[in-house]
Amino acid sequence: MPNPSRQDDELSRVKSRIRALAERTVSNGCTEAEAMAAAEMVGRLLERYALNMEEIDLREARCVQVEIPLTGRQRRPIDGCVPAIARFCDCKVWLARDGAGPRYVFFGFETDTSLAGYLYKVIGRAMAVELEAFRARRAELRGVALRRASTSFQQGMAARLAERLEAMHAEREAGVAAQRQAGTALMLVKHRVVEDAFRETGTRLVSGGQRNLRQDHAFRQGEAAGERVNLNRPVTGGAGGVLE
Repeated sequence: MPNPSRQDDELSRVKSRIRALAERTVSNGCTEAEAMAAAEMVGRLLERYALNMEEIDLREARCVQVEIPLTGRQRRPIDGCVPAIARFCDCKVWLARDGAGPRYVFFGFETDTSLAGYLYKVIGRAMAVELEAFRARRAELRGVALRRASTSFQQGMAARLAERLEAMHAEREAGVAAQRQAGTALMLVKHRVVEDAFRETGTRLVSGGQRNLRQDHAFRQGEAAGERVNLNRPVTGGAGGVLE
């Protein structure tokens, strides 16, 4: 039997690290190299959290929403990454359009939604930086040709990042199951709790439909950029040292 006091202490430490990570953005002084390592750190924290949770904790946990305000009503290239971010963080996600303005809503456990919102911002920043570099390399492009190539590049980058997040999610769930005898059962309980809580909101999810992606040279360059984004280094910090 696990020691409840030690378990509570460990969960408190994990939650504290999650809050600290959620505050680490480029605008808050985190370097680009550190920000690009976010997904691996998110995955490690979620795995650690799952390994220390008990079924009663999962069943009593409260689901919350984290909203990401959006500008404009047109589709954004990062949209191709959003479902994968949600699955990676064990959340539901939908695009809300009402008087409050368009926004993505991540729904799930507090720890998971916090990390989903953080990961969305970090990936958005990484895509903006890579796009700027791509446009600088393609200085001969102008007008419509530049806009099309830029969109295609970002779509390719989002597609590759989504593939990587899906693979990392599957690997994490397998890791939890391997390290803990009841790991698979606990993950199923967690998913069921989120599903039940989501059903109570009365929200109806509608598929965004398939996008017609132009898999041209710019798209393939975007895929290469998505492969370069460092999702595997630990995030190091300033005075706080390593977040691990």
